[in-house]
Amino acid sequence: MIRRLSDLWDASPLGFWLVVAACLYFLVMAVRLTVIDVRSHLLPNRIVFPSYAVAGVLLLAAALVGFFADAAAPVGAALFGIPGLGVLAGGAVLWLFYFVLRFIYPPGMGFGDVKLAGVLGLYLGYLGWGHLFAGTFAAFLLGGLWSLAILVARRGTLGSAIPFGPFMLAGAATAMVFLPA
Repeated sequence: MIRRLSDLWDASPLGFWLVVAACLYFLVMAVRLTVIDVRSHLLPNRIVFPSYAVAGVLLLAAALVGFFADAAAPVGAALFGIPGLGVLAGGAVLWLFYFVLRFIYPPGMGFGDVKLAGVLGLYLGYLGWGHLFAGTFAAFLLGGLWSLAILVARRGTLGSAIPFGPFMLAGAATAMVFLPA
């Protein structure tokens, strides 16, 4: 992500600032949702739903500005030659994936996680499909490791509920920060 930002700065300062604003919003949203989900096992609509609009507008605008500035446009931003389609496709694909998981085994995942997945898909779709897959995998890996630690420490059982939103956010952040652009 850092390299992508430096490429974007060289080509389009406006696109750069749009992505920085989206990243700052992600950071604030992630902290708020993590605290709330850990305390109450809820991901409130009053935070998640506006995040679709904020992230969608900022990332779509950055994709369009970067594309038309003939910049090193993000891989996922111009899907099939259409700027911004990767952002929307990422949100839709990740939402659908989590929806299917929820449909298959409802006690395993709350609908708040499904709603959050769409927002995270917007961010990861902006960067590309590799980031989308890596962020999703990292979320399940981190959640699984945490569950294993709880079991080993005898702080919970196989039936214990853990808030999955923080792991989704951490997985997405990990993919955004550590995967090459």
